[in-house]
Amino acid sequence: MTAHNSSNTPVPALPTHPIAPIAVICLTQRALPMAKRIAASLQGASVHGLRTRVSTKDVDVAFDDTIAHLQRTFSSDHVIIGVCASGILIRALAPLLAGKWQDAAVLAVDEAGKTFIPLLGGHHGGNRLARDLADRLGGIAAITTPGDAMLGLALDEPPKGWKLGTPETIKPATAALLAGASARLEIEAGSGAWLTNSTLPQSEDGTILITATAREGADDDAISDVSDTAITYHPPVLALGVGCERGCPIDDLYDLVTETLAGQCLSVKAIACVTSIDLKADEACVHELARRLGVPARFFDAQTLEAEADRLVTPSDVVFAETGCHGVAEGAALATVGPNGKLIVPKHKTKRATCAVALSQDDITPETVGKAQGKLSIVGIGPGQTGWRSPEASDLIGRASDIVGYQMYLDLLGPLIDGKDCHHSDLGAEEARARHALELAATGKDVALIGSGDAGIYALATLVFELLDREDRSDWNRVAVQVSPGISALQAAASRIGAPLGHDFCAISLSDLLTPRDDILRRLKAAAEGDFVIAFYNPVSKRRRDLLAKARDILLDHRNADTPVVLGRQLGRPDEEITVVPLSKLEVDMVDMLTTVLIGSSNSRHITRGENQWVYTPRGYAKKGPDAANAPVSSSTSTSKNDKAE
Repeated sequence: MTAHNSSNTPVPALPTHPIAPIAVICLTQRALPMAKRIAASLQGASVHGLRTRVSTKDVDVAFDDTIAHLQRTFSSDHVIIGVCASGILIRALAPLLAGKWQDAAVLAVDEAGKTFIPLLGGHHGGNRLARDLADRLGGIAAITTPGDAMLGLALDEPPKGWKLGTPETIKPATAALLAGASARLEIEAGSGAWLTNSTLPQSEDGTILITATAREGADDDAISDVSDTAITYHPPVLALGVGCERGCPIDDLYDLVTETLAGQCLSVKAIACVTSIDLKADEACVHELARRLGVPARFFDAQTLEAEADRLVTPSDVVFAETGCHGVAEGAALATVGPNGKLIVPKHKTKRATCAVALSQDDITPETVGKAQGKLSIVGIGPGQTGWRSPEASDLIGRASDIVGYQMYLDLLGPLIDGKDCHHSDLGAEEARARHALELAATGKDVALIGSGDAGIYALATLVFELLDREDRSDWNRVAVQVSPGISALQAAASRIGAPLGHDFCAISLSDLLTPRDDILRRLKAAAEGDFVIAFYNPVSKRRRDLLAKARDILLDHRNADTPVVLGRQLGRPDEEITVVPLSKLEVDMVDMLTTVLIGSSNSRHITRGENQWVYTPRGYAKKGPDAANAPVSSSTSTSKNDKAE
């Protein structure tokens, strides 16, 4: 197993929080290079291209109708970066706008990448994204919102982790500051340098009070005379440590946490992360708690938590006997804030759950404490053509930190994996790849294990679950595993020649490397007798040349010599070849390891119509008679939900 970084540039991709997923829209071939540069610099971004003007092999998603695609993408809460005229984006999205706090960010970028203009969602991540991209790609961010332009910062877009506690006061406070008022800053918690070191007009007796606090509510007399313009921020300074029984209901834990915070007058918006022991890395209620609070979940091993034993308020020998540390909730909270932090809420508990809160002197950066639950996405990328890769597959690959796969498959991903840690091994080293992917994920990384076709059809998904079954390792068992389907080779081959899979079909691998030859021959005979359309995977190899011939001979005992056979080679790639031959003329030398073989049933037909030839397998519609063929077909015009009468 070797590792390498596939990027041509050492600059890592920009994080996308809090505005992923991102669609980079490209309407011309001339704009494609800039679209690809933008997408390569953003984790989880995908390139969407207009099919009639952009090479589909170079984009992640191809579309036919620009307006409809923009509206559909915007409605699905994607950030849109259009490498096109801003007017196109404005005209397409104007009917869908909901409001300043609801609309996702939309950026317009010229084809040369000189100017990045946030059209929508400027204070919803758009301004920040425009600045980041301009800095990264050598352009200019055209920020037009008055707060940014005149005050030097957006008061309603605090730094990552900080939460705005009083959104209703932003507008009047900003207006007052733009009119010449000054701000009085009270930084009770957190690293407030973004405020204190800004160009914001400041004075000790300022009429605009800006407070950074971990507390909930406004009980300070100082704000009584400026309540309409007082701005409260909650910095990420609280570490929430939790513990629970296996299978604890989410409401038990969530209610405990919210009641505990309320009882201590602490703001839920000041929580930086939910933390626990790594034994709980796969505990559903812990992750659901983090999701409800809108923060990451991080985990520590028992040794790290036990190092906090001297600082625990309620150490427990019972907990130590079960977990290897004297306190989970308190220990996790303290481990998060470090030696300069302090426990401000000792363990609170119910019958099934515990929680504790610690305060950090500085902002907590969750990515630097503990580790996340590891994620392993087993991704089928299809036969290789970019347009055949699912959006889900592109999203999972885009968010992953590590990519594992056979080098040829990684090469097919192109710029989608630029800047990522890539790990490859030889073609026959499937178990080594699957094992390495699990090992990486067990350390808390987000890993994509790449296979061609569909990940669950003669591919790596089965091997991953076999390893989980066989070894039953606790660290692997805590990994979140997701299988993402892809277009299989049999689907790709069928689509190129018509509809040979139109009726019952099966797939048989002719490789005897893992399957006994007698089993393969038995299945061939059963499929032939059952008159299935058959897809042959792994039809030949350098040393195995006879099984395909045996399969042909078995099938000839049960179907006609002119039964159509489809040979699909290098499907979805530039040197793709599709050949149709009669079953009796099928020769081993026509096939190699890059070929998928489809054998028709006794009903499959090979036809020529006009300049086209097709293979299809009837389902029996003709048996429904002329009445079915002549049944009326009604027409209607699709109406969006916004156009329908209430």
